[in-house]
Amino acid sequence: MAATLYEAAIKALWVYFSVLLLFVSSNMHYSVDGASEVPCYFIFGDSLSDSGNNNGLLTLAKVNYRPYGIDFPQGPTGRFSNGRNLVDIIAELLGFDDYIPTFAAAIGGDITKGVNYASGAAGIRDESGRNQGMRITLYKQLINHQIIIKKLVANGSLTADYLSKCIYSIGIGSNDYINNYFMPKLYPTSRLYTPKQYADVLVQEYSQQLRTLYKSGARKMVIFGIGMIGSTPFEVAICGTNGTICVDNINNAAQLFNARLKSLVTDLNRNLTNAKFIYIDYYGIGLSSAASSPPGSVNYTAPCCEVEMNSTTGLCTPSKTPCQNRTQYAFWDAIHPTEISNVVIAARAYNATLPTDAFPYDISHLAQM
Repeated sequence: MAATLYEAAIKALWVYFSVLLLFVSSNMHYSVDGASEVPCYFIFGDSLSDSGNNNGLLTLAKVNYRPYGIDFPQGPTGRFSNGRNLVDIIAELLGFDDYIPTFAAAIGGDITKGVNYASGAAGIRDESGRNQGMRITLYKQLINHQIIIKKLVANGSLTADYLSKCIYSIGIGSNDYINNYFMPKLYPTSRLYTPKQYADVLVQEYSQQLRTLYKSGARKMVIFGIGMIGSTPFEVAICGTNGTICVDNINNAAQLFNARLKSLVTDLNRNLTNAKFIYIDYYGIGLSSAASSPPGSVNYTAPCCEVEMNSTTGLCTPSKTPCQNRTQYAFWDAIHPTEISNVVIAARAYNATLPTDAFPYDISHLAQM
């Protein structure tokens, strides 16, 4: 009887969240009088946020081909998903009437509402992702941001007050593990550092990069932790799991990094004048979402699209037909989330469901400050 009641409660909870997600998906624009909650949104990161910056690069890490974008109005644009990515949904929740343009597209367009600098395969460390080919590292993304700031100054749009009201999201670090530390044949980092030491080294370097952004006028910063990178179909296929569901040593390393990143947010808020950094627990949101879904309701182990055997990228095979029930898959390809997964993460980052989702508060509160 207890088990039956528990299962019923879980199913009821899942129905509630499903209805909530449908509401969020179809009612994104709810800012007052149609105005965005902040004047601009600047985006830094890797493939989880890349909206097409890698399209013109000589790299394996680009997805401007079908079936990517099968559920996106413009089709394949370079987003690593079947539809909207994480920052697209956050932009909608913030009330922007269009998606934030990529750096390449923004050069000749409107840059007053923000720019997306994110690049697939990018990392905190410059060498991370080198095995994929060209990518725009976080250091280079910060340089590109300086180019945009100079353009804003030139056209009279820039003031320190204007930049301080914008939101800056930074989601990076996964490639410093999956395309660096856990590729010992190509990178020496796992021989130079223990997982704890490597997390320390990464966060120290990341701290300097975030301080550089602060010196450029950023005050409201959203820092995403890295997700359960040891649970992706790609890593499970390559590494094996020794009988567990995920690659535990990779997930454990991600948690070491996240713990230090959360502490860094506290430190930066304490030591930088008027700084408002928040930490989003991407790992925890993903874990609790998986735990709350009824068994068999969502596929967490296989990609929705067809991925070639022995793939070195985990990306979809071009032009192959993907699964039809895409809202029932957590992974689009063997690494990246489906649009529905992005909706879950973005919704809880914007308006926290659990106290642990965001620290010290969520994006909706940051936008009002």
